[in-house]
Amino acid sequence: MSKQTMTLNLTDEEMHVLKELCEKKGLSKTALMRQALRMYQAIDSRIERGDKLWMENEGATEKAELMVL
Repeated sequence: MSKQTMTLNLTDEEMHVLKELCEKKGLSKTALMRQALRMYQAIDSRIERGDKLWMENEGATEKAELMVL
């Protein structure tokens, strides 16, 4: 598998979030972006099949449907 390089321009806030997530998960920026891409692809695939994405709080009875654009 060949690899390609991409430049990604982020705002200061977006970069701050990226760095925080990398530290929290113990991942490099590249690994985190690859993981995010795979997750987005999996979610998009399920939505295309007609599935819905829900967030549920185990401690409460509330559920919220996530809308993915």
